[in-house]
Amino acid sequence: MPQQVTRLIVLFAAGVVAILAARRYLVPPTFGEIGHYRAAAVDSIVARKKKYAGHQECALCHDRIAETRLSGHHRGVACEVCHGPAAAHVATPLDVKPTAPRERGLCPLCHAYNPSRPTGFPQIDSVAHNPLIPCIGCHDPHQPEPPIVPEECSACHGQISRQKAVSRHVRLPCTTCHATPEEHKTLPRRARPEKPTERAFCGACHAEDAPSPSSIPRIDLQTHGEQYLCWDCHYPHYPEAR
Repeated sequence: MPQQVTRLIVLFAAGVVAILAARRYLVPPTFGEIGHYRAAAVDSIVARKKKYAGHQECALCHDRIAETRLSGHHRGVACEVCHGPAAAHVATPLDVKPTAPRERGLCPLCHAYNPSRPTGFPQIDSVAHNPLIPCIGCHDPHQPEPPIVPEECSACHGQISRQKAVSRHVRLPCTTCHATPEEHKTLPRRARPEKPTERAFCGACHAEDAPSPSSIPRIDLQTHGEQYLCWDCHYPHYPEAR
């Protein structure tokens, strides 16, 4: 028998022995009894000390605040997300007080700009947005509508604004390309701005016969890029040629 085959057989046998030994000595004894996990884990979880009370318990005493929260944009955020576990407070309300965060560090965990968050989710540049002022100085955390409706798109779309500021489209107001309902300023996820859907929109400025200043780059709209949309190749907020 070739030496290589002998080595493979030895390795295979060692692997089988290792798997059998792991199943016997490393796999918990209750694993697989009621599914692909350790059945005794349920008892371990039940035995843990209760920490969270649930927002229903909070509403029993703080009914006015609960009503305010349910009518605002934080209605889907449980009380203990911001105030911490409250089971001990419910048991002895005079002795144990929940935390009431007042520094700037908590709110940006959800509202600092992050491109992975859903479009329309309120986001800010926490460095530039009212620096040194606590978030609750302007926003009621239980009903966090902005005290002043943003007048500029950069209030929420900071990264896009900074990128557009160094592009050739810097002088174009956002509403040049995006028809934006007024409702978008207060309910951004319900009222979305419109986006161009066809090549003719960019051609209004960049086609050879467009009535725009001669300094603007021109293309033959019929042949340039053929069937592709302009933004398949050019990012509108930084439309340099690629």
